[in-house]
Amino acid sequence: MSEERFVFTGSAKKTILITGVVGVVLLILGIIMINSSGHGDHGATASEGHQAFHWTKRLFVNLWINNVYFTGFGLIGIFFVAIQYAAQAGWSVGVKRIGLAMAHWLPFAGILMIVTWFIVGHDVFHWTHHDLYDPSSPDYDEIINGKGSFFFWPLDFGGFPAFFILRMVVFFGLWYWLFLIIKKHMLAEDIEGGTHHWYMARKYSAIFLVVFAVSSSIAAWDWLMSIDIHWFSSMYGWYTFASWWVNGLAFITLVTVILKEAGYLKIVNANHIHDLGKFVWAFSIFWTYLWFSQFLLIYYANIPEETIYFVERWKSDHYAPVFFINLIINFFFPFLFLMTREAKRHITFLKVACPVVIFGHWLDFYLMVTPGTLQDNGGFGFMEIGLIMIFLSAFLMVFATALSKYPLIGKNHPMLEESLHHHI
Repeated sequence: MSEERFVFTGSAKKTILITGVVGVVLLILGIIMINSSGHGDHGATASEGHQAFHWTKRLFVNLWINNVYFTGFGLIGIFFVAIQYAAQAGWSVGVKRIGLAMAHWLPFAGILMIVTWFIVGHDVFHWTHHDLYDPSSPDYDEIINGKGSFFFWPLDFGGFPAFFILRMVVFFGLWYWLFLIIKKHMLAEDIEGGTHHWYMARKYSAIFLVVFAVSSSIAAWDWLMSIDIHWFSSMYGWYTFASWWVNGLAFITLVTVILKEAGYLKIVNANHIHDLGKFVWAFSIFWTYLWFSQFLLIYYANIPEETIYFVERWKSDHYAPVFFINLIINFFFPFLFLMTREAKRHITFLKVACPVVIFGHWLDFYLMVTPGTLQDNGGFGFMEIGLIMIFLSAFLMVFATALSKYPLIGKNHPMLEESLHHHI
């Protein structure tokens, strides 16, 4: 089989750069529009002064949403590859390199996450404020103080969150280290052949999956659930993973069909595309199951004090429309649109469904973060669209550059023959 390589053309690079530039313009326009509406007048009443601060807080909140959301693309890229090795799957030989390219975003995501936290921490995470841990302060919070060790150990509560930052650094370090090892064996297989590198990739994939199972849940508690510091859910780690997972699957599927239309991935046929479509469809249902179960556990266990999380989103005039749009886009639409066999095999259907699902799960992360940080001051406008475009252009530049640097298909993969004859 001849070697197949993706060519990252100048026109594609130009399109991505234009997307980023337009994003910057929209972001600036969004800030100007917020200020021109009176939110930026620093010289008037205390209420208006609060609004002047609000636009910066809204910017910080959106930075955090996009950081966590796009980190999921990198994580799910290597998770997808690891799952295929651990399951000894043969059908996915033609699409695994897409996941591998996605994972190249991890070091950028890690640097952005750490740097952004030091910029936005006090505005996004209520638990970072020192007075909450001082018994002599009127703002002292006994519940938050009881959770102080989880963030600040071994230092004093309310100071530098050493344990929190250490976890962030260790998680990204482990994810990226294991990715590099798996990548090394995948690419070495192209040159040396045999089964040694396949077995080594499978071994480290299994290790990654164990590390990921623990670290992804704790990361979800740290980066998202701790925003609503008085609330917790035993389903939250699974729920966050499900949103990342469906999102990543939709992206892999979308890239696959776009590459297929452009003449790449010759070994990928309608049966492989059908499998990807089934994954997007099935795990959209899985996401909905966890979405509902998180609420149901609170309901049937009769824990009314935990309903505040849903009241802020479901009963709020500000967020209720987004709450229901989130459910429609991420469940009802993919469930009905991709229900038939032909829809899952047809490139046109998937080119419509996948972008909708990808945007839908950005809304899901928006709902995880915004109500607990901005309360009724949240919004969706040029600022949000601009930041999405900036992050998207940066991610796509890293992804496409990585994809162009190695063959699209592992020509010496021991299960290549199985993939060539895959039929469902």
